[in-house]
Amino acid sequence: MDIGFIGLGVMGAPMAGHLAAAGHRIRTSLNRAPLPQGLAAEVLPDPAAVAAASEAVILMLPDTPDVVRVLTGPRGVIGGLRPGALVIDMSTIDPGETRRLAAAVREAGGAFLDAPVSGGEVGARNATLTIMVGGAPADFERALPLFRTLGRNITLVGETSGAGQTCKLANQIVVALTIEAVAEALVFAARAGCDPARVRAALMGGFAASRVLEVHGERMIARRFEPGFRIRLHQKDLGLALGAARALGLALPATAAAQELFSACHALGLADADHSALVRVIETLAGRTLAGQAPAG
Repeated sequence: MDIGFIGLGVMGAPMAGHLAAAGHRIRTSLNRAPLPQGLAAEVLPDPAAVAAASEAVILMLPDTPDVVRVLTGPRGVIGGLRPGALVIDMSTIDPGETRRLAAAVREAGGAFLDAPVSGGEVGARNATLTIMVGGAPADFERALPLFRTLGRNITLVGETSGAGQTCKLANQIVVALTIEAVAEALVFAARAGCDPARVRAALMGGFAASRVLEVHGERMIARRFEPGFRIRLHQKDLGLALGAARALGLALPATAAAQELFSACHALGLADADHSALVRVIETLAGRTLAGQAPAG
């Protein structure tokens, strides 16, 4: 297929690379240079030109305003969209705005899927992403070969636009609260005089075992906070979840507390650290790190 791919960042670049390696012809427009090294792609002047040259356009952008601008702004995707072309938004954005954008794409003669992903940079590099999709079943079937090139666990969550985004925000709630729980548990164990690495190993054999305990618990102990998924992005996602909850008249008290802890991370200069660095705030509150030292600063 002729595929437009807009958003060649940490996640988007390897995803576009997998599609190119599978034989698809990739078109893109760049808001920053250069083209990622090794990516075979044709660079066009703007998103409208990308859309005009593509059967499907995939977006992988940081936030809601970015998607709105690329789709509906001057020389945006909608301005060049082919009749019947498929727009697939794999960003994580506001579900309500997703519904409005989907309607605009359909009015322009295209089809729309929201298909946010989970799995982080590692999942993008290894083509093992979890993909959560909202949209019409027929459009999902059209996109399925592309999704299978990018991920493993692929689910049509709902037939209405925004269902994929809602599922992704639910995912981000679970991940954030689990990171916070792991951080509290390890700091508690360390303050009580236990070796947090041994505590983590023991917990991995019981009902408390989780992927977060396995991966992020190890990161916390090893002090490896280089970003796989940045705190500022998780903070953005929880903000979207809390905003959607307010629109529903729904209280998410633990999510709100996790968001406050991410805000504290931001204040400590950790906005671009991995979200496992949330443990640094819990350590600060405890007055001791996992290694038994006073927190820096």
